[in-house]
Amino acid sequence: MKINSVYKIIFIQLGEIYEVFAKQIYQSEMYGFIEVEDYIFKKDKQLVVDPTSEKLKNEFSEVQRSYIPMNAIIRIDEVNESGESKIKKNKGQVSPFPLNIQPINSKD
Repeated sequence: MKINSVYKIIFIQLGEIYEVFAKQIYQSEMYGFIEVEDYIFKKDKQLVVDPTSEKLKNEFSEVQRSYIPMNAIIRIDEVNESGESKIKKNKGQVSPFPLNIQPINSKD
């Protein structure tokens, strides 16, 4: 009996925090990227629909595979079932890890 994995990926995109669910995720052959495939979106059975969830559905509806930079990833969780995808405002508490780290020159 094989259990299908579901992954919750939280990452920063254009200053907002995206939380999406997908069936497949793995390290890309392109250095510094994570590949995400088979996005999962809940079917609308509710009367009240979250506009950020609808925005994500529209944004990723035709996407076969996404390449997300590792420095944009906040967290990846393997979960039992998918939840509601959403976009949260970044309130300045989370920022991507800097790519260009310059060494500090010390004067002896």
